[in-house]
Amino acid sequence: MTGFLLGVDAGQTATKAVLFDLAGRPVASGSTRCSTVNPRPHWVERDMDDVWAAAADAIRQCTVDAPGPILAVGIVGHNDGLYLVDAAGRPVRAGITAMDSRASFEVDGWRPLFDELLALTGLVPFAGSPAALSAHLLRHEPSVMESARWLLFCKDWLRLRLTGEIATDRTEACASFCDVQTGEYSDRALELLGLNVLRDKLPPIRGCSDIAGTVTPDAAERTGLAVGTPVVVGAHDVDGAAIGDGVLHAGQLSLMAGTFSINQVISDAVAVDPRWQARGFLTPGRWLNMSTSPASATNLDWLLRTVTGPIPHDQIDAEILAVAGDPSDVVFHPFLYGSPHGPAASAAFLGMRGWHSRGHLLRALYEGVVCNHRTHVEALRSAFPTAPSARLSGGGSRSSVWPQLFADALDVDIEITDTTESGALGAALLAGLGISVWPDLPTALAATVRVARRFSPVDPQRFDDLYARYLSTVRALAEKHRP
Repeated sequence: MTGFLLGVDAGQTATKAVLFDLAGRPVASGSTRCSTVNPRPHWVERDMDDVWAAAADAIRQCTVDAPGPILAVGIVGHNDGLYLVDAAGRPVRAGITAMDSRASFEVDGWRPLFDELLALTGLVPFAGSPAALSAHLLRHEPSVMESARWLLFCKDWLRLRLTGEIATDRTEACASFCDVQTGEYSDRALELLGLNVLRDKLPPIRGCSDIAGTVTPDAAERTGLAVGTPVVVGAHDVDGAAIGDGVLHAGQLSLMAGTFSINQVISDAVAVDPRWQARGFLTPGRWLNMSTSPASATNLDWLLRTVTGPIPHDQIDAEILAVAGDPSDVVFHPFLYGSPHGPAASAAFLGMRGWHSRGHLLRALYEGVVCNHRTHVEALRSAFPTAPSARLSGGGSRSSVWPQLFADALDVDIEITDTTESGALGAALLAGLGISVWPDLPTALAATVRVARRFSPVDPQRFDDLYARYLSTVRALAEKHRP
């Protein structure tokens, strides 16, 4: 078989489309942004037609440069949030992203049920989850919910626009309403949440690599794809990134250092804990256990945007290396947008003195982000055996310094693959499986995923001491953070 596979990765602010050859090498790419709006405090919304237009534009950037036939399309996207459509497949209101927090009242009302929900669904609702947002809309926008025929996720909305078909997959469906053991919708979960009325609005669950439909004439005109091109169901973007990084087996740890600190390990049995979400993985009989917080490499973006001004990333690494032999006097709490230590925790530089340079602050930021990742990884390690190596992706993986800090902090080999768009590659691999380019996922990964860089631990004891100091400052501020 000859040709190319298109992978689309739809995030909460940007959509990327990458065209890969059958060896997993990118040959064309496109990227667009879709702005969010805040019509009221705590609301984070996007116009659904704008989301589709942004994705279509990113795809067209690939199709105009395609060196050959595009065999199939796969899509991964951000989970949680809510994208509602009527029976004709049209939006009934703006899409809501996972960053939205309007439904905190509904979540608070479910707190007495958290233990039972955790045991049943593998997770507990949060304000941006489909359950909480649906409950909020049923209370405040009942006519909207009545007119909604389907409750979709972002990638399901985009696939609907490409094919006209309604579906979701188990990696996304498990966000609120599924039995964690079976991966099927749970009437008991809906009953506990008081959301039985939603049962017929939940889309059918299909396999991630199943062909959901083909590109319609309207979508072909908008994107440049050929009419009839197969489009697979797709998956949650973190699952796509995991396979795009070559992570498939139980005990494999994958880390994403981007907007969120994403730390996940695959297991072949269910273990639930409020410190992570147990979600169905791409393959039956496996689960992806995610421990996350919005506290990773985005802290650097904030510092460069609001404090220091732009600094080339190679210069940042050079300034950190120049002070690498100095004591880690400065401690950074990377909680600009949230933390695993409660909603009141905030960001801070601690221990700054007049002799500290910009390099010391940058180093502290890098170390603080890695410490936050370690908090999540230690939670996962308390229940799951992990391999002696981990795969790292996201903006933090592009540094020459950050990956070494991860290796020392976690005392594992950190491996970085040769793709910078692991989510899009994972989507493309699912597309290839859907049209039988490869017989199975292990064969697909062997053909397309290659480790480009490896960082081994150099001084894990030094980082143990640093991490202990970091935790002591987090605990010392805990009382101040209490509302």
